[in-house]
Amino acid sequence: MVYPFLTINNSYSMEDDMTQRTSPLSLIYGLFFLTLTACTMSQQPIGNPEAPYPPTAKPAVGDIVHLPTGVKVTEKQMYAAITDARIVYVGETHDNPAAHRLELQILRAMEERYPGQLSLGMEMFNTSQQETLDQWVAGELSAKVFLKSSNWFSNWQMDYAYYSEILDFARERKIPVIGLNATREMVKTVGRTSLGDLDEATRNKLPEFDLTDPYQQAMLEAIYADHSQGDKMLGGFARIQTLWDETMAENIVKTMTDKSPEHRMVVMAGGNHIRYGFGIPRRVYRRLPTSYMLIGSREIVIPKEKQDKLMNVDMPRFPMTPYDYLVYTEYESLPGERVKLGVRMKEEDGKVVVEAVVPNSTADEAGVLEGDVIVSLNEALIEDSFDLIYEVKQRVSGDQSTLVVERAGKQLSLDVTFIPLPETVDHGMGDRHKK
Repeated sequence: MVYPFLTINNSYSMEDDMTQRTSPLSLIYGLFFLTLTACTMSQQPIGNPEAPYPPTAKPAVGDIVHLPTGVKVTEKQMYAAITDARIVYVGETHDNPAAHRLELQILRAMEERYPGQLSLGMEMFNTSQQETLDQWVAGELSAKVFLKSSNWFSNWQMDYAYYSEILDFARERKIPVIGLNATREMVKTVGRTSLGDLDEATRNKLPEFDLTDPYQQAMLEAIYADHSQGDKMLGGFARIQTLWDETMAENIVKTMTDKSPEHRMVVMAGGNHIRYGFGIPRRVYRRLPTSYMLIGSREIVIPKEKQDKLMNVDMPRFPMTPYDYLVYTEYESLPGERVKLGVRMKEEDGKVVVEAVVPNSTADEAGVLEGDVIVSLNEALIEDSFDLIYEVKQRVSGDQSTLVVERAGKQLSLDVTFIPLPETVDHGMGDRHKK
């Protein structure tokens, strides 16, 4: 529809303008337009922008909802839709196996549709680990050597069992795995020093930075609302969060632009990097406008043992849906109760020496003493602390093993029955790696 007061007059003159502005009809249309605009500006959004079409029934585990429309879909329908995009972002809960099964299924769907034209970008690895990732995909490393070479237990500090099936699938299908994240050294530097105070060499290594996103700022302020160190800590964390997001965005774009125009990518990262799109996705789009989808999960069944994992944060309401597709899950645990040996250890003269033993732990019950040298566990030689950590990670509660230690120049064989680390101990001790 063309409104008379919006019609363009190519033979414009001041007299024509005065005539238009004093025309009764023009005045009526103009007043109507101004009134409509003023009403629109003062109106509040209808409903909830994060869920414009809320579920009509209580969701159940396994339900999948397309949030922009509120339509419930099947797995097959979701995969058909999301694989149209060049980049599929999956926001995970790091310690929920259900989230990782979803990631694997999405990776499988993308690979089946685009064999040989797909990469997997992972937050869990940084750029310094790329050579090791390439060797893994090429089939050149065993799982143990891969974990040792990538410094998995110190760099990511999560149980490898959460990710093993995903990485095995990437290796089987020869899907390049890309380490997206910033190095620990860079994260430490940026967290401690404002950008303006960094030396020129460090600044030159940084990706393009945008610290002005209002939604990211609101999220970080909510997380740190009750933090005892206030603005000082918030500033450092904001720089780190932005470093993570911008570095991952830069590496995604580099991968996509180095490949063919048909190349696709699945990106796996924590929910706060993906949810609402203002973390990694928007920063990628700023560099490379291309199609993408956001997929996430929400735990609606939370067992008692997982209750302490929940964040007590009063998040602001954002003016967009958190994901394109939301999958409802249970907050699961890995099969078998995870265990620790219960020692603090050091490496000395090429040996692993016990510095302290946790009371009532597996090691304590087996008779391990301070000063013992760990020689082997179930005939696997222990040459460094990684060897012991790796072997213990393969056990669950109730597993029995033989631990050989050297004490006063003699080797002793100790029978070990693995049990969970007592909840009351100082978790700074032992071969325990916290998240």
